[in-house]
Amino acid sequence: MVTSPHPLASEAGAAVLRRGGNAIEAAVAVAATLAVVMPHFCGLGGDAVWLVADREGLRRSFLGIGQAAEVLPDFETAIPLRGPSSMLTTACAVDSWGHALAFGQQHWQGRELFSDLLAPAIALAENGYRPSRSQDFWLEFRRAEIAGWPGFASAFDYPASKGIFTQSSLAQTLRHIAEHGHRSFYEGELARRLGGAMASVGSPLTAADLRLTRTRDAEPVSQDYRGVTLLAPPPPTQGISTLMILGILSRLDLAALPPLSAARYHLLVEAVKQAFLDREHISDPDFAGGNAHGFLDPMRLEEKAQAIDRERALAWPHPYRHGDTVFFAATDEQGRCASVLQSTYFDWGSGVVVGDTGIIWQNRGAAFSVAPGHPNAIRSGKRPFYTLNPGIAFKDGSPHLLYGTQGADGQPQTLSLLLTGLLDYGMTPAQALAQPRFLLGRTFSDSHDSLKVEQSLGEYTIAELAARGHDVFSLPALSPIFGQAGIICFQEKGKIVGAHDPRGEGVAISV
Repeated sequence: MVTSPHPLASEAGAAVLRRGGNAIEAAVAVAATLAVVMPHFCGLGGDAVWLVADREGLRRSFLGIGQAAEVLPDFETAIPLRGPSSMLTTACAVDSWGHALAFGQQHWQGRELFSDLLAPAIALAENGYRPSRSQDFWLEFRRAEIAGWPGFASAFDYPASKGIFTQSSLAQTLRHIAEHGHRSFYEGELARRLGGAMASVGSPLTAADLRLTRTRDAEPVSQDYRGVTLLAPPPPTQGISTLMILGILSRLDLAALPPLSAARYHLLVEAVKQAFLDREHISDPDFAGGNAHGFLDPMRLEEKAQAIDRERALAWPHPYRHGDTVFFAATDEQGRCASVLQSTYFDWGSGVVVGDTGIIWQNRGAAFSVAPGHPNAIRSGKRPFYTLNPGIAFKDGSPHLLYGTQGADGQPQTLSLLLTGLLDYGMTPAQALAQPRFLLGRTFSDSHDSLKVEQSLGEYTIAELAARGHDVFSLPALSPIFGQAGIICFQEKGKIVGAHDPRGEGVAISV
């Protein structure tokens, strides 16, 4: 099975599985296709974070996270959110594809050619596709800004979504990578072109920075929840925050509460707050001391669970981190799994199209702090704090759930809702994904530090949350603001069920 936020990407992955490819190979085909058909959320100019696992006990994380430029400007004020000055980190998504494939060849008998896996993406970029509602939405949402984004309008401002949208320059770039290998993005003629184009618009990134970009192979972090072991990628990702939330909730009897009750949603939100109080300390372990695994110390989690007032909301003045991404996952006939998130940070990344390559570069550098001494302070060669955290859950020694979601700060929040729905209430993937969502903090639609909830939660429950001290703001049911998630679940006797979010157009395809 494969699940992704776009039907064309899901089909590209399913085609690999039909011809006997493994989960990683299917995931690479999905990743490349999404880089074409969801350019507002991910692309060659962004990053990717992977979790892979199998029934034999193999569990690995691939951190395809670009590092800050070697030569950085002096920032006297906050880093710009858009434009060339936000293009401070390299892009590691393409390298992560090659890294994952090499791993699959070594451990999972991978045989697919890189060029074959990229072929669907190249065809869609060259021949075109009909833009999704999501792409239309985020293009129009940024209508007032895009005139100031270098190279953007000519490449991506299609006229009111009429007809088929093509990306010929991106097709040429993808074809070059397919013919010359994934490292051609970082070394050689294409890398030189990228470096020159970035210099011409004023980014500090160079071809030398690209050459240094490498995916990190790491051990996932883990946390038990109701007899299931949850895996997450390690720092600098916020995967440990997701595990903290679930570790706190494991000490509370959610199953005794009705699933749509204010009591349940209150505990979810308060557990998020307790975990997020520590999140500022997550940073690149190469540049910071301390042991982030201490965040999951049982005594620490118990203290945080005890700190929750079941009747009153904790005041929440903490800033919100923006970001959009795509989640996709695949599992093959051997039960081997890949759970992946791919992103250019904000919708449309930096907004800058790099030269004639058709690539939008990410603005992930804006995630750094300029405050001296801050754990996430910007430094040459450093990886920023990262919101991407795909998940895999194990039960009785085998993969049980693949899951993840779009949405920056919303990712751990949505995952707490999904996982408790699945594990405390026995929901199917489709039922879990259809639950009314909540989102704590600012969003693109509202700069107020409120608790956003979908109106489908019901007037009575929303009023009860307000009575507990939550500053509640309701949004329409299935609003795109709440992101798009996906789930694959392994059931008894080899049955697999999966779904993608009703807030988007994605699908799960069983092979």
